[in-house]
Amino acid sequence: MTLQELKAKCADCTKCPLCEGRTNVVFGTGKEDADIMLIGEGPGENEDIQGKPFVGRSGQLLDKFLAAVGLSREKNVYIANMVKCRPPKNRDPKPEEQDICIDWLREQFKIIRPKIIVCVGRISAQRLISPDFRVTKEHGEFIEKNGVLMMGTYHPAAILRNPNNKEAAFRDWLALRDKIGEMGIEL
Repeated sequence: MTLQELKAKCADCTKCPLCEGRTNVVFGTGKEDADIMLIGEGPGENEDIQGKPFVGRSGQLLDKFLAAVGLSREKNVYIANMVKCRPPKNRDPKPEEQDICIDWLREQFKIIRPKIIVCVGRISAQRLISPDFRVTKEHGEFIEKNGVLMMGTYHPAAILRNPNNKEAAFRDWLALRDKIGEMGIEL
């Protein structure tokens, strides 16, 4: 199955109540065979309208972090979310919503086959790295799971709310750049 075929199936999903309020399924965007995959929590209002992840203010900040370390969604990363439909009022996706939607993400992993996954924010880090993951304490640390390196970092929206974490978050992106170099991943 290709990503486009999977996206078409996902567009018709009605497995959980989040589908009732969506404008668009926010499947993912970027290089379809990227070695680096970013996973956020769920679409916000701008993402729901445009059908793409991280397109609002937090997406602009994310793009700046990516550009600073030689990455971009157009050239060498793929960006997706834990859930593909916007939770009401931008609340965190509930565990049961993540449980229902995780199969879409698993299929994306199988097709893309990333070497590094960056969990952008607490929700994805707790689901994919460890249920007790603490962004404030464990951000920027790499762990290996099933042959894939994973790292959690601050969500750009959290940085916009608390700019004091911007420097620490930037260090995470520098650590990612260094890890890409260590692994000999060509961008």
